Amino acid sequence: MFDLIVRNANLPDGRKGIDIGIQGGKIIAVEPNLQAQAQEEIDATGRLVSPPFVDPHFHMDATLSLGLPRMNVSGTLLEGIALWGELRPIVTKEELVDRALRYCDLAVTQGLLFIRSHVDTSDPRLVTVEAMIEVREKVAPYIDLQLVAFPQDGYYRSPGAIDALNRALDMGVDIVGGIPHFERTMGEGTASVEALCRIAADRGLPVDMHCDETDDPLSRHIETLAAETIRFGLQGRVAGSHLTSMHSMDNYYVSKLIPLMAEAEINVIPNPLINIMLQGRHDTYPKRRGMTRVRELMDAGLNVSFGHDCVMDPWYSMGSGDMLEVGHMAIHVAQMAGIDDKKKIFDALTVNSAKTMGLADYGLEKGCSADLVILQASDTLEALRLKPNRLAVIRRGKVIARSAPRIGELFLNGRPARIDGLDYAPRY
Repeated sequence: MFDLIVRNANLPDGRKGIDIGIQGGKIIAVEPNLQAQAQEEIDATGRLVSPPFVDPHFHMDATLSLGLPRMNVSGTLLEGIALWGELRPIVTKEELVDRALRYCDLAVTQGLLFIRSHVDTSDPRLVTVEAMIEVREKVAPYIDLQLVAFPQDGYYRSPGAIDALNRALDMGVDIVGGIPHFERTMGEGTASVEALCRIAADRGLPVDMHCDETDDPLSRHIETLAAETIRFGLQGRVAGSHLTSMHSMDNYYVSKLIPLMAEAEINVIPNPLINIMLQGRHDTYPKRRGMTRVRELMDAGLNVSFGHDCVMDPWYSMGSGDMLEVGHMAIHVAQMAGIDDKKKIFDALTVNSAKTMGLADYGLEKGCSADLVILQASDTLEALRLKPNRLAVIRRGKVIARSAPRIGELFLNGRPARIDGLDYAPRY
């Protein structure tokens, strides 16, 4: 007797008609025609069942603060930073907790159950850190939340930033962050990478840096990050987020850089929605796309995962918490429209991001935690095209969110009465 069986599921790897047996919060069986009973059964009716979506790069302390204290009129990265600098000194812990919890509610309905959030440590009060640690505890039953100590105003550039970052880590923040391209000089940026990697090595923590989020091809801190990763023995524990300068670098330099990144086992986190919105702002035409070299990095064997980054905050006035929206944009910006390309994009929203976050027991195999999402789509390609409703979100074997199928009603003589986007899927 199982606690739950999800029957007739299509899996991301292409298997169809699969039953998933769950007991004690774990996946016990994954096979066709599972001969067993359960206290509850869900018929997936040939729809896609995926492990939950994973967002390895987000800013939960700023989410849903759009319009506070005013709107970002230019829509630029620098005005967004300035706006957050105005809001940060006056924001309260209660406001931060409330907005973050509201976002987590939205995330759950989107099947997003794992999030890594950068937490600004530039305000010596560390109210943001206190608030996000409280949120991490509150959402633990349904969302795994990792926190990055992020010196938004620069590790050396901002007075008191060094002490504040160390205090944040002492308070229980999980990961060491940085922003070397925002330091005063290239030299201070390089020094910050070395110092922050040393802290991570000494404390036994991972590293996740905003790195080279600029159109400047000479912003090459990812090279330093890769080298310091090898020097301190941090291979596989370091992430370079954004890396947008790589879209402007000359090909010869990149041919040297990518093998170094691969040797260091750097996890790469582009943020397609934000990158395409904020980069290339000094260009007229031709205008650069603003996202790092996703295809080339994947082809070199690097682990590439996508982040949502922002939802309705000083930097980005849009966003829905839907990681499929992120993948949809990535397909267009990276021009990865082939069947195999799209499968890789879906992996970058799920298994690759789980690897970036170091998640244990993630997936749809026996022994994995029983965390699943049933989507109103037949396969991963259709999920990326339709951005469909999440019919059920399951956490440790319990349904924690449902959405009704998205069905259109049609009132035309001689034409169908109901329209389901799933019915329009091509047969590959």
